[in-house]
Amino acid sequence: MEEELKCPACKHLFKNPVLLPCCHSLCLNCALQNQQQAQHLQPPSDDSDSTADYPDGDKLSLVSETDSGVVCNSRPSSYVGTPNLLFPPLQSSSLSLGCPVCQKVVYFDEHGANNLQKNKTLQNIVDKYGESKQLPIHCQLCEDEPKEATVMCEQCEVFYCDICRDGCHPARGPLAAHSLVSPQQGKAFLRSKNKEKKTNCGEHPSETLGMYCMLCKVAVCGVCLKNDRHANHDVQALVGMCKAQKTELSQNLQALSEKAKGATEFIQKLKGMVDKVPDNCVQFENSISAHCDYLIEAIHRRKLQLLEFVHQERDSKIKTLREQIAACASKLQQTTGLLQFCIEALKETDATAFLQVGPSLVDRVAHMDMTWHKEVTFTPRISEEIDLTLDHLSVLQSIELLTFAQLKAPGPPVLIPEECTAENNTITVAWQPHPSSFVEYYQLELAEVNKGDFKEVYCGSDTICRIETLLFNTFYNVRVRAVNNIGQSDFCEAVSIRTDEVAWFSLDPVTAHPDIILSNENQTVTCDSYEHRVVLGSLGFSQGVHYWEFTVDKYNTNADAGFGVATLDVAKDMMLGKDDKGWSMYIDYQRSWFLHSDRHDNRTDGGVGSGSVVGVLLDLDQHQLSFYVNDERQGPIAFTELHQGMLYPAVSVNRNVQVTVQTGLDPPTDSSDHESEGEGKGVG
Repeated sequence: MEEELKCPACKHLFKNPVLLPCCHSLCLNCALQNQQQAQHLQPPSDDSDSTADYPDGDKLSLVSETDSGVVCNSRPSSYVGTPNLLFPPLQSSSLSLGCPVCQKVVYFDEHGANNLQKNKTLQNIVDKYGESKQLPIHCQLCEDEPKEATVMCEQCEVFYCDICRDGCHPARGPLAAHSLVSPQQGKAFLRSKNKEKKTNCGEHPSETLGMYCMLCKVAVCGVCLKNDRHANHDVQALVGMCKAQKTELSQNLQALSEKAKGATEFIQKLKGMVDKVPDNCVQFENSISAHCDYLIEAIHRRKLQLLEFVHQERDSKIKTLREQIAACASKLQQTTGLLQFCIEALKETDATAFLQVGPSLVDRVAHMDMTWHKEVTFTPRISEEIDLTLDHLSVLQSIELLTFAQLKAPGPPVLIPEECTAENNTITVAWQPHPSSFVEYYQLELAEVNKGDFKEVYCGSDTICRIETLLFNTFYNVRVRAVNNIGQSDFCEAVSIRTDEVAWFSLDPVTAHPDIILSNENQTVTCDSYEHRVVLGSLGFSQGVHYWEFTVDKYNTNADAGFGVATLDVAKDMMLGKDDKGWSMYIDYQRSWFLHSDRHDNRTDGGVGSGSVVGVLLDLDQHQLSFYVNDERQGPIAFTELHQGMLYPAVSVNRNVQVTVQTGLDPPTDSSDHESEGEGKGVG
């Protein structure tokens, strides 16, 4: 904590620290040296917030001083002004001081920084710190660089070096009776004396401080409480308030300590990572060497294969050339033999004998001459060159481009359980990426617990997803994995989320006709028009069994209200069921009809009035719609074969009717049809 104990002006440990209004501290000498004439400072601009950053108590205290005409008299802590010219300097403000930490300014009377309160707590901490570190105690009378003190006078309460003691505190005369002790003993003596000493009021020196003004945030005595300045302020016992402040500080320190503990653990984790980096580097180097050795081995294998191919090519060429040589040699031998034979025949002198063989020799020579170019060519069948070129440049390029992939496949994401919630039949899933992973997109999968395989329901870069139109009162498992161009992570550990048991919804003002008036948190509906207007519920259904009721709050005779379901694109300016997008029961004070596509049938006796309750039972497992009035079934099953996809609760009213919807209800079980069809079904 040494930095906390250093003066921001002189950068040394605090000596006689004083407290500024901005809660920063300075050495008293530093404050005196840095104060200047008030007129040297520029007044604030008119549009500046002159009271910013100061506690309300400080503002009120300063205002009361200013309004009362009391301007920085000689009493302790009588100062005016505050940061960034909290109040402009008064005419009687002669000195000012800027805080070196926050550059905020305080104004004083002619006593200047001597008016500032002593920061005793800080001084005590500095003293204890100095003793624990065995720091030297300096002489208080040296004019230049203070020397180390050798003694302290208990009566004078001053620390002296040897030179200043001989010059300023000789051991003769009246000073001979003073007790000189070592600096360490002197510090302990002063601390013990100050601890026993009671703190007296700065305005009333004979009075002891015993109370604390909560508004001005200063300790006060009994006389101070009788002054007008604290007359109506909340005051507490000084000891009790100190204990409360210490308790509050301890609690805050506990919270801060947890953060410090977390930081310490994080630093230890980082240090552990530092220790692991060399090992991981060695492992990676071994991996690089292994991969390169594998490539070198592959090149060596390929080299042997290519050389073997060249040797085969060599042997093939030699064989071909030798075959051509043999063929030519054979033909040449035949030709040479015939030539020699014919030459000998030409030497025959007997004409009769020559003519016996002459014609045949002529034919043989002519035939051999004709067949020579067919059997023997003077062009080599193959070249003596190896007609191959080694394509090594592409491989060389690949080797030169051999580098590190900048990415790895991501680690599995982490689901955030406290942010994974369910509302009605909608699940919200939130997660965060694995630390140090680059992710291009996520894949979210969902499965009904114990009833099906996981199916992908989301693919994208967001880390939160809403999954709608699920079954009510059903457990679902969700899991997520991350993907980038290197690969994909494993799925995170699945989390189980349960949808609500029953549907809760209100009426939707967004899709309602403009004449519709909603109130009571969008549960109650009436209308401005005499014509029928439609409003839908805020939640749609595509599966399961659902039940809700409407209480008739107001009903005028001959009004027809329509209750039922509709698709989102139903006509809103006519009675529900007039078009093919709505299915309703419209009812008056004595009877009801079922209405769809402007066709009404199944007239049933029994109407509604103020206080009546109309129930709507939508069974999408059986694709049916039924109605109840005052807990009794109204007519047969109204509609069947409802396969229109998403259906919304709907009601049509005019200005003669006002109804309120109640949701989150269990389906009725007193209907014989639904007792047999829906036994054990529950809410989907």
